[in-house]
Amino acid sequence: MMDRHEPSALPEALLDELRARFGDRCSTAAAVREQHGRGESPFPATPPDVVVFAENEAEVQAVLALCNTQRVPVIAFGAGSSLEGQLLATRGGVCLDLSRMNHIVRIDVSDFTATVQAGVTKEQLNAALRTEGLFFPVDPGAHASLGGMAATRASGTNTVRYGSMRENVLALTVVMSDGRVVHTGTRAVKSAAGYDLTRLFVGSEGTLGVITEVTLRLFPLPESVSAAVITFSDAHSAVSTVIEAIQAGLPIARSEYLCARSIRAINTATPELALRERPTLFMEFHGSPASLEEQIGLLSEIAQQHAGEDFQWAERPEERTRLWQARHHAYYSCRQVRAGAQIITTDTCVPRSRLAESIEGAAAIMADAPFPHMIFGHVGDGNFHVLMVVDPDSEAERDRAEALNEAIVHLALSMGGTCTGEHGIGYHKKAFLLRETGAPAVDLMRQIKSVLDPHGILNPDKIF
Repeated sequence: MMDRHEPSALPEALLDELRARFGDRCSTAAAVREQHGRGESPFPATPPDVVVFAENEAEVQAVLALCNTQRVPVIAFGAGSSLEGQLLATRGGVCLDLSRMNHIVRIDVSDFTATVQAGVTKEQLNAALRTEGLFFPVDPGAHASLGGMAATRASGTNTVRYGSMRENVLALTVVMSDGRVVHTGTRAVKSAAGYDLTRLFVGSEGTLGVITEVTLRLFPLPESVSAAVITFSDAHSAVSTVIEAIQAGLPIARSEYLCARSIRAINTATPELALRERPTLFMEFHGSPASLEEQIGLLSEIAQQHAGEDFQWAERPEERTRLWQARHHAYYSCRQVRAGAQIITTDTCVPRSRLAESIEGAAAIMADAPFPHMIFGHVGDGNFHVLMVVDPDSEAERDRAEALNEAIVHLALSMGGTCTGEHGIGYHKKAFLLRETGAPAVDLMRQIKSVLDPHGILNPDKIF
């Protein structure tokens, strides 16, 4: 369980000024504050003192300038889907909700770029792009905002082919802690001009500045798409199939592994799928009809060498949509196996060559867990999750889950991996960051933070 730090007192004059400027878009209602103080993390809600709903960059500037002068914390809020405690208002202060900044600024079809306000979701952007024959591929599964996805360096099911937010953010507009506006990057696909400030802010989790606008790389919609479901006797066979397929040059767009327990939970939540409850791969290929036929044939050969069975191919859009919706909802399907449960999750990532060993090691670590648990993830890029379905009222279960989480992270680090492939550090993984990068690197991060946010108002107590 976490302890709330000593909160900064919210000056009454500041609250009056916020109310005068924002009217009913400035809320101190308990329900609104609690909603903005939790996200999807395993921690109890830690509400801010006030929530302000900004509608443009100037309003973000005004809030930050006021709070910086008064030394009041500010936590940026997008869709509230973060998993590692990024939204906890550990010192009170102002939650700056950017969800109403949801305008698509421009779409440049010829340059394959789009510029959006931070509150635009990936679903909203892709709906606008569909008639242009383009799409934005980063797909973390949650109904996330693109500003939040940039702030947490999100990735997801398409990363193996298209990359994560790190590769697909070209430029940012960021409001600094004192209200200054900084523009990083351009719409050009590359640049050698100065420090790479865009990469600095991507993944900074709201601790260095508030992202208000994002310029993204777009891709053509594939001519044809085919999805595959293949079952195996064990995780090693499934992962080996993926690795050999990548080594053979197959342009896999998505590659997801799900353990038998995960499939059982999905079948319970979506019985019409009726998937066989074995270790399973969900895969997807993009290309021309002729290339897909060749890719499917080669994948079948590789999978058969590892005793893959139950081949199912989904080419119709409705079949693929149902399949991937089931995968995206796996988190909630697993949560439903235990009424009133809470999820504590890992998201380690290792070099592909160590992935099978890492998954099998995680399964061995979890073998005697006293609560339901599942393993699934984006095995094409070496990233997987262990979901631990715990009783939120049982301190013993929570402590046990955290100990198991630590053991799995330690295993990943010993294999040259990372403690977080996509969820970020937030409040939850600060000790792991120190272990992974070492004290000199964390000290350098602190120095950067102190220069860009000298009063420490931006999302305090996160990352380190």
